[in-house]
Amino acid sequence: MPRNPHPEVDVPRQLPPWGLTRGGERPRLRSAAAALTSLTALAATGLVAGPAIAQSSGVPCALQRTPAHHSEGLDTWNGAYPRPERTLDAVMVFLSFPDSPPRSAPEELAADYFPATSQFFDRASYGKFALRPHPQRKWVEMPDYSTSYAIQRDWNPARRSAYLRDAVAAADPHVDFSRYDVVYFVADPDAPGVDSDATKVVNFDRPMRADGADIKRIVTVFERHPPDRNVLAHETGHVFDLPDLYHRPTEGKGDWDTHVGDWDVMGSQFGLSPDLFGWHKWKLGWLDERQVVCVEGEARRLTLEPLAVRPARGGVGGTKLAVVRTGRGSAIAIEARSAAGNDHATCSEGVLAYRVRNEAPSGGGPVEVIDAHPDSEACWGESVYPALADAPVGAGESFTVPDDDVRIEVEGRTATGAWTVKVSVG
Repeated sequence: MPRNPHPEVDVPRQLPPWGLTRGGERPRLRSAAAALTSLTALAATGLVAGPAIAQSSGVPCALQRTPAHHSEGLDTWNGAYPRPERTLDAVMVFLSFPDSPPRSAPEELAADYFPATSQFFDRASYGKFALRPHPQRKWVEMPDYSTSYAIQRDWNPARRSAYLRDAVAAADPHVDFSRYDVVYFVADPDAPGVDSDATKVVNFDRPMRADGADIKRIVTVFERHPPDRNVLAHETGHVFDLPDLYHRPTEGKGDWDTHVGDWDVMGSQFGLSPDLFGWHKWKLGWLDERQVVCVEGEARRLTLEPLAVRPARGGVGGTKLAVVRTGRGSAIAIEARSAAGNDHATCSEGVLAYRVRNEAPSGGGPVEVIDAHPDSEACWGESVYPALADAPVGAGESFTVPDDDVRIEVEGRTATGAWTVKVSVG
């Protein structure tokens, strides 16, 4: 059985505000109170502070960004996060521990993640974004035993603070952090104190400083060798302000994939159809506004190109996403999913609909897939949530979204594989 998805944490004043210089030297804390403050941490509930850039969408059905953590609003971009519209450089630092000589070489572990993660984003972005990895060639040894940090999923804030402080100090003599947009710390997977359920992104309320640069977040990787499929694509999505789409059951008992099933890597890294939702591609700048259609009033006939299919070289491409506003902070998104690109192993093809809410925080159900076949399931033994594996509306089928009076009729497919759809509202 797949293990639970990885949570994110925001860390207010997690590490000393002065940062680190080359060689990892740190001035003395001014007081015991400051030392205590530097070790506090909270679960992720708030938006990491940062300016918005100029309005990114003039489309009327674009929801407004709200203070919710990783808000699905996309009218503006949160400048606290790097936007993946260009080449971004990622450093991968491999951390060993004095109680466990590594059994694998750094290049072996790097190959677990790259080029697969870069290829995922190349396909998802239609070639508009490149994640360029820079794996370090040597182990960086931490000062304490792996067991001393008490690494686990819901990590003790003080122990997590000590780990991150030590990791940056140990790596700083070997890494020029000012050169990189993304930071991955990969712990030796064979060290006895490493918990493979503890992988996550740590966001700093106050950035760390190293080599004259701010470090606003770090991806801490504690995976097995080989790691979970698509795990780094999921974690890197958080670096670009994408939310967790899974449902976290009370006390961890129950199904984690009830919100979106297989249909986006931010829900499950094990999904059969892990390509990012069209809404996320729009948010990240990978869909042109001409590829998004707002449906309101009269019925609209559309030709939806499969989400995973890359436009012809030099072309913008046809319509990828249809949106129906259902309220001030909510919308229904409609897109075509086919067996191509990141979705090549999909369980079913068709026109997928899902609700989007801009005020729901990461992990709070900001996206929910609408099941067009609520009385059936599919792909047992392969799907992370068979109840939603056959959620799309198929060719020749029609479906009315419950409670919102939005009707989707899939009339057929074109010779090129696009889906012809009629969307009616009211």
